[in-house]
Amino acid sequence: MSEPQRMTFPKAVLFDLDGTLLDSAPDMLAAINCMRADRGTPPMILAELRPHVSKGARAMLGAAFPKADAAERETWVPAFLDCYERELGRHGGPFEGVEPLLARLEAAGCVWGIVTNKPEYLASQLLPLLGWQSRCAVLIGGDTLAVRKPDPLPLTVAAERIGIAPADCIYVGDDERDIVAARGAGMRSVVALWGYRLSEDDPFAWRGDVLIDTPQELLGLAIGPQP
Repeated sequence: MSEPQRMTFPKAVLFDLDGTLLDSAPDMLAAINCMRADRGTPPMILAELRPHVSKGARAMLGAAFPKADAAERETWVPAFLDCYERELGRHGGPFEGVEPLLARLEAAGCVWGIVTNKPEYLASQLLPLLGWQSRCAVLIGGDTLAVRKPDPLPLTVAAERIGIAPADCIYVGDDERDIVAARGAGMRSVVALWGYRLSEDDPFAWRGDVLIDTPQELLGLAIGPQP
């Protein structure tokens, strides 16, 4: 972990969802294997799909069907989302340490919310399955606005909706797009190293403010206003 003692929590903590709060790869695998079965292709294993999950539906379809034309795969996105909706919350769950982290934030008076590139209708279905629907202060999905991460607008809109300035928020994510978006929004960033990454990804090159190996390590950070 990179010197967390120098960083203090501000008034709000915003999180990416897949690969940060939620280990959704098993649900995604079930959806992809539904797609592969429909097309006469043997199932993938979790280790093959997991690194692609944070990159989104198109990246997962690319990994699952590398020989298919990209334009053809694009037409499969709605079918994949339908398959995923049926598997939603059935196989995955919060990463170890996430629930205690959220409880500690709430006990300390910190507001927390979610900014994800997952379509909002899917993310909103997940919240009650996780018991988060009354705890999450704001939810911004990948289709809530006209743009998505790495554009900073979803983060700035999330801050507006909870009435807290971006400078008083921290954003936690496991993908470079998360860190780029946080920087553009004027938020400090935390790189979640437990998330989904391709072998060629170098999270140390993303220039996040802090890198942590487990959710529990966030609990070691002081909670208070940003200096």
